[in-house]
Amino acid sequence: MATVSLRQGDLVWGKLGRYPPWPGKIVNPPKDLKKPRGKKSFFVKFFGTEDHAWIKVEQLKPYNAHKEEMIKANKGKRFQQAVDAVEEFLKKKIAKEQSSGDDKNKAGGKKVEGKSKKATGEKKRKSESSSPKSPKKPKDQSPRKRGRPPKDDKEDSAGDNWLLHGHRTLGTEMVLKKPSVTYQAISKRLKVSEEDTGSTSIQAADSTAINGSITPTDKKIGFLGLGLMGSGIVSNLLKMGHTVTVWNRTAEKVMTPEQCDLFIQEGAHLGRTPAEVVSTCDITFACVADPKAAKDLVLGPSGVLQGIRPGKCYVDMSTVDPETVIELAQVIVSRGGRFLEAPVSGNQQLSNDGMLMILAAGDQGVYEDCSSCFQAMGKTSFFLGEVGNAARMMLILNMIQGSFMATIAEGMTLAQVTGQSQQTLLDILNQGQLANIFVDQKCQNILQGNFKPDFYLKYIQKDLRLAIALGDSVNHPTPMAAAANEVYKRAKALDQSDNDMSAVYRAYIH
Repeated sequence: MATVSLRQGDLVWGKLGRYPPWPGKIVNPPKDLKKPRGKKSFFVKFFGTEDHAWIKVEQLKPYNAHKEEMIKANKGKRFQQAVDAVEEFLKKKIAKEQSSGDDKNKAGGKKVEGKSKKATGEKKRKSESSSPKSPKKPKDQSPRKRGRPPKDDKEDSAGDNWLLHGHRTLGTEMVLKKPSVTYQAISKRLKVSEEDTGSTSIQAADSTAINGSITPTDKKIGFLGLGLMGSGIVSNLLKMGHTVTVWNRTAEKVMTPEQCDLFIQEGAHLGRTPAEVVSTCDITFACVADPKAAKDLVLGPSGVLQGIRPGKCYVDMSTVDPETVIELAQVIVSRGGRFLEAPVSGNQQLSNDGMLMILAAGDQGVYEDCSSCFQAMGKTSFFLGEVGNAARMMLILNMIQGSFMATIAEGMTLAQVTGQSQQTLLDILNQGQLANIFVDQKCQNILQGNFKPDFYLKYIQKDLRLAIALGDSVNHPTPMAAAANEVYKRAKALDQSDNDMSAVYRAYIH
């Protein structure tokens, strides 16, 4: 788009990312909102939505000059509603200006009348002064004080106040929306830090599982998927006072009320289908196994997409590839929904303890609305910008973890075959630079031969496969991950898929 001369208060067409040009108005940004670096940008409030954004000047066009062209190019219902909102705004503005003009005319008329009276009085006084009678003292004819200028139109005033409620980040663009909890209120309860990279980390000031000091959101929460991770998450949401509706599918059928009895006893409601849960809840979380399951949940019969309505929020916590999560985001947003990806790092024990780590990306307004939920389920959360970034980061994280686990198993078996004590190796590791809970727990699994799943082996192999594909997509070598992946594939061939990832050890001893 060509560069145009614009200023505060102008109506414009603004283009944001892949979305079509949308009608908006240039407004003042909040005081605490930094302007993005680089090319000149204006802060635009979009009509018919809950969005504000920094838009580069070359992505803006004057509203009236391009109105016909834009209306011809876009026929969507929401787009038409936005245009109608602009026209209504213009009508009110014109009516207000006319009203203001009438008021001025009336005020002007009074002044003229006042002057007329004054002139008459002066003539009268002159005639009286020529007579022998003593002149009367004239009354005070000082001009009346001017009234205050009319306030700005209500929409502008409301919009400026509304701007101060909170903000979200989409890549390098700052976008605002009105969350149920103000950004200032969130800041009081959370430690918030922002880096130059644009990522935001929100860390719980205390362990929520220990002190339970969470003020739960008043929004209705839905949760789809009650596996190893989902079960712990839902339990903590309920413990912290959230209103939760759950749904889960086993391999063959939807879970019955009896199977969900534990959650119902804790206060959860049971949804019959994903569509029903989404349609009755404000924010719906989903945590399923893989890309196929994530797509089926959204696009399948009675799926999420059938329950999405404008304003409904969908948060996918599954670990999938960026292509899948971007596709899901697009279909959710196309129905007027709001989307956040929020895969979780951890295991069943951390899920039960409410100590997961959440990596989020997408609609930061949803991220802020989920603050009490994220505090209930995790010890920390990071906002990473545009949709797809959280998926990429999670795959990299799990690639490192999976490769590390394969190396631990390799070292333990090498110790055994060379006559070294595996217990002594663990003792040495626990006293060295590699000492951490993960190493200790996984080595204990190997020593005890107990591979009860805490993080399914089949899922870490899936993540390694997706991480390798991520590397391929940018022509980046991942030889260590590729080698580890082969070991996990061997472990799967030995029927270790449904055991813990530490069961990769068995691939070395067969």
